[in-house]
Amino acid sequence: MTHELTAAGLASASGKTTESAVEDTVGWWRDAVIYQVYVRSFADSDGDGIGDLRGVRSRLPHLARLGVDAVWLTPFYASPQADGGYDVADYRAVDPVFGDLADADDLVRAAHALGLRVIVDVVPNHTSDRHPWFREALAAGPASPSRARYHFRPGRGADGCEPPNDWESVFGGPAWTRTPDGDWYLHLFAPQQPDLNWEHPEVAEEFASVLRFWLDLGVDGFRIDVAHGMVKAPGLPDIGRGAQATLIGTEPLPFFDQDGVHEIHRSWRLLLDSYEGPRIGVAEAWAPTSERLALYVRPDELHQAFNFRFLNCPWDAAAMRTVIEESLAATSAVGAPTTWVLSNHDVVRHVTRYGNGDGPRGLARARAAALLMLALPGSAYLYQGEELGLPEVTDLPDEVRRDPAFRRTAGQDGLRDGCRIPLPWSGLEPPFGFGPSGRSWLPQPRGWGSLTVAAQTGNPHSTLELYRAALELRRALPGLGSPDAGPLAWQPAPEGVLLFTRPGFACTLNTRTEPLELPSPGRPVLSSAPVETDGRTVRLPPDSCTWWVL
Repeated sequence: MTHELTAAGLASASGKTTESAVEDTVGWWRDAVIYQVYVRSFADSDGDGIGDLRGVRSRLPHLARLGVDAVWLTPFYASPQADGGYDVADYRAVDPVFGDLADADDLVRAAHALGLRVIVDVVPNHTSDRHPWFREALAAGPASPSRARYHFRPGRGADGCEPPNDWESVFGGPAWTRTPDGDWYLHLFAPQQPDLNWEHPEVAEEFASVLRFWLDLGVDGFRIDVAHGMVKAPGLPDIGRGAQATLIGTEPLPFFDQDGVHEIHRSWRLLLDSYEGPRIGVAEAWAPTSERLALYVRPDELHQAFNFRFLNCPWDAAAMRTVIEESLAATSAVGAPTTWVLSNHDVVRHVTRYGNGDGPRGLARARAAALLMLALPGSAYLYQGEELGLPEVTDLPDEVRRDPAFRRTAGQDGLRDGCRIPLPWSGLEPPFGFGPSGRSWLPQPRGWGSLTVAAQTGNPHSTLELYRAALELRRALPGLGSPDAGPLAWQPAPEGVLLFTRPGFACTLNTRTEPLELPSPGRPVLSSAPVETDGRTVRLPPDSCTWWVL
């Protein structure tokens, strides 16, 4: 694939300088707070109702004021958009719906000028079925060399009418689709997302080139989609049971978390380290245990891996403590920081998860969980809108849904659209400042006027100001965030309460539904709900988290 404008030559061609407010801090990712931007839903610059790169650039001051360290952008590459851009047709081009390559360059430079690093998605497990490689493979026919870049197989049964094995798509239904010439191809996600064969040398060569393309443009790292899935077990063996999507991250599977993926990630680490300035790799990896997940962040592999066990943990103090302890132990064994996350573009927002139908309770718990997460040693990821306390939108009409899993069965719940609603920025009516027109690609609830950035700014009781205060304190207090500041020590606490200390700092979490009185750990500096203290004792509100200076 060729392009008229290359990333490496873009700056010189436009006469731009390379000035940046980002410091080349060694190990910056170890305690970084990274903000996920779902580009389609963040900000629309041209009025078509779809977020774009210019829209993201226009709203970067919000992220700088929030206090995050880096921005992670979901895919904006050329794509038929069968799965929100995770079906890539050209890894070196920007899809016109999001802008062009110059817009990507402008965004990276604007972020750097504000002191924000930029991480972009890379999708190496599969391509779009519109990718030139896959089109070439379909045209070439069975047993052709071009089909070797993917997983094409003959079917089972007398006439080959049955799939090659019993694997199921994560989105539901079989993981195989038959071509008109009788072959079958593997797709662990939608049929429009054929899986690449990473045993083919051209695949590795191509992705090394893709990474260099974006590193040359100036990005600070990559979030690696399905980092656990690129290598499949030899022979593609049957699993022997159904509902396989429910097993992901809980049991070994022949299509996920195979040992061979680590060789790929080690080669990528060498590539990242060959560039000036710290560039990082972040694994979206599901593994059956914390110890298996920690393998992705060994010293010669990637820098971070998402901690989905923490995300999936219920609102229960004992369960949270177990996940925290096991996560810290696993990553410390390989010398890596732990990465914490509560929500992303694939799961129900944690305001709704924690509330179980009770909106105010869900918001109280979400605010508390945010303070807990930001107090833990390591790096934290925020999903756009969580700083506003946005709930999941659960009442979308079927006809507006875009999630490809929605019309498939036995896979994901098909309701990911509810966490991807465009952000509310200002005003009392949709689209709440999302763009210059009245359009948004998914409808926003009319009652979101009180949740906008404008409405919450300056309100000391708002969720937005809570996040801003927390991130400011996280930078100011040496005992917060950094995994190198000292150990986390658990202190005695009543059932349903977590109390831990770090150097000069303490954190209390009350998961109970009633207030609780206990000796004051110190001076309260931030709480998700009003705290009563006389200096000797403290009355912790229900479903709350409080930070203390010792």
